[in-house]
Amino acid sequence: MREYHYRWEWGLRSGPSALWPLVADTNRFNRDTGVAAVDERGAGPNARRRLRLSVLGIGVEWEEEPFEWVEPNRFSVVRRYLSGPLAEMRVAVDLGPGEGGGTRLLYEVWAKPRNLLGLLAVPFQVGWLSRRRFESTFRRYDALAAGARPVVEERAGPRLAPGGRGRLEAAEERLSTAGVGSELAQRLVRLIERADELTVARLRPYALADAWGLSRRSVLEACLHATRTGLLELQWDLLCPLCRGAKESAPMLGDVESRVHCATCNIDFSVDFDRSVELTFRPTAAIRTIERHDYCVGGPQVTPHIVAQQLLSAGESRSLPLALAPGRYRMRTLEGGDAVAVVATEDGVTETAVQATETGWAPEEIGLAPNASLRLENSTGREQLFILERPAWSEQAATAAEVTALQLFRDLFSSEALRPGEPIAVGTLTVVFTDLRDSTRFYREVGDAPAFGSVMEHLDVLRAAVGEEEGAVVKAMGDAIMAAFVRPVGALRAVLRVQRELASPSAGKRPLLLKAGMHSGPCIAITQNERLDYFGSTVNVAARLVDLSSGSDVVASEAVLEDPEVAAELAGSGMGAEPFEATLKGLEGERFALFRLTAPVEARVGKHADRHVPTAASPRKR
Repeated sequence: MREYHYRWEWGLRSGPSALWPLVADTNRFNRDTGVAAVDERGAGPNARRRLRLSVLGIGVEWEEEPFEWVEPNRFSVVRRYLSGPLAEMRVAVDLGPGEGGGTRLLYEVWAKPRNLLGLLAVPFQVGWLSRRRFESTFRRYDALAAGARPVVEERAGPRLAPGGRGRLEAAEERLSTAGVGSELAQRLVRLIERADELTVARLRPYALADAWGLSRRSVLEACLHATRTGLLELQWDLLCPLCRGAKESAPMLGDVESRVHCATCNIDFSVDFDRSVELTFRPTAAIRTIERHDYCVGGPQVTPHIVAQQLLSAGESRSLPLALAPGRYRMRTLEGGDAVAVVATEDGVTETAVQATETGWAPEEIGLAPNASLRLENSTGREQLFILERPAWSEQAATAAEVTALQLFRDLFSSEALRPGEPIAVGTLTVVFTDLRDSTRFYREVGDAPAFGSVMEHLDVLRAAVGEEEGAVVKAMGDAIMAAFVRPVGALRAVLRVQRELASPSAGKRPLLLKAGMHSGPCIAITQNERLDYFGSTVNVAARLVDLSSGSDVVASEAVLEDPEVAAELAGSGMGAEPFEATLKGLEGERFALFRLTAPVEARVGKHADRHVPTAASPRKR
């Protein structure tokens, strides 16, 4: 039968880069234009998918090739139907500069009917109805893009569960009194009540914060509090390191497994808290029931870190015009293990080629200008899906490494623990150990009861300072603590603040000296004594540095000092950083480069401190 071709063009006010996140979100676009939800029936090579939907009781099944795109200008897809009124459909979307600014959006559809029903349906469904719906949706997206805000849309009429209105009002009241603040509480409640289902099914607190113009930590903490007021429930999404898609979700850390399979990329991957576990939220079923549907499973915004994706048959070559932001990228094929480093710089070349061969890539690294033409060459004997991607993970993800290192999370979810015997990497953390100096003598001189009260107060001061600097007290051991931070500068600020407060107490209280040691590096999370704990060489080193502190300084490793924020903090505050080397107990055979950090003379407190500084060779006696 004849193939129908439709070509529509619209002029929009917003530029291609602003429209791309909206237009290329094919899952939302299909929902907004009335396409039925789809069921995935299976996956094939190179991200092919077998999908099915039902229209007016008629089942339609097809094989979908992987979407091809070049951000932010064009994408396309081919669907070959196995049942239903169509035989094949191709869609191509092009976003180019408009004559007077803005965007010229070109939308093309090629549809080949399978039978008489298709011959009748295509002109009406595609040629007339779809055109009207597409234009209306693109105009709405243009208005959203002009407002420079992500899609957090509201729908007319609440979708609350029976009795949900009363529970929602009660949750808002409890949330407002939990330290969240009435304005933020109202925003969360309104979002849960009125936002569309695609938004509320997977609420990302950092993305919400950016959309609302608020601090990320305040929104994350508001969402954590909202789980205790009955408004939200949390979920841990396990992300594939290649496609970055959520392959599984677990309601508790104890349900997270250390190995997960991604059917799209056909790989098994190890879970790590630093990247592949993201905390998201959804409304509780008692307030709003969410039925999650997929309307498209393979569009560009499913994998927004991928800049360009192209499917090349064996021996095929193709040139791509690219518009890249300066930075590092990676070119790979879906079924290949190697990758080519791509660097976009002003002095890069404007035209070059990259070749996938049976033995690897040629060349091994490419330097491109921001606006360049890259020729892809498939010199293998089989089809290849070429992928150009940003290697950096999304900054809008609240990772498990960050969340579990927050004091508020540990206070609200003290029972959250990993599956017993399942250690999981958490990436780089800064681990701090503190200990009161001469605490034994302190107990003997002032008596057990007063000394114990002072020690408990010092622990409260520590917890408050650690929490305010986005860290968490992992455990307390008598008058010592272990704390963890994502940012080294937060660890340094917290310790210095507590040292100042303890050394200059209020009237009638005895000054205390707090020894502190800190080290940054990779850690492993594990459940110990029914609580989430960390272990590994980073923890071992940090635990030994505290004994090198005098109580008027902080002993930090070279890894801490190498952090740019710490370097800026030291330069701006005038703190001293005296380098020295030491051999640590239990780690003999290796000398560690360390620094003794001290406040400037005018900021020092506790002048009564003993000037003797213990070393690894002459440990202090308690």
